[in-house]
Amino acid sequence: MTNKLPLLIGTVALSTLALAGPKNYNVVLSAPTKAGSVQLAPGEYKVKVEGSNAIFTDEHTRTSFTVPVTVENTNTKFNSTALDTTKQGDTARITSIELGGSNVKLEFGK
Repeated sequence: MTNKLPLLIGTVALSTLALAGPKNYNVVLSAPTKAGSVQLAPGEYKVKVEGSNAIFTDEHTRTSFTVPVTVENTNTKFNSTALDTTKQGDTARITSIELGGSNVKLEFGK
């Protein structure tokens, strides 16, 4: 039994690391929206942060768009994921995203 204990502990540790990968956040765009220089069609997207990039994946087409962002750690934990946008002509532009359940804010186009 003592020889199997380190193997069991190692297996549990590795499975925990596999589950702790980058978290996805859901956003819904009701109109055409720009994120950085990328034009996003209306629809549902999953957003994942990898380093200094936000990756938007369309839920229906599975198409991914990578946008450079500035990741800011704040003192406040956000209750829900929220988009801050501005209007430029007929197109909305994402200026930032507050990631729900975290203290991370993504800044676009700075």
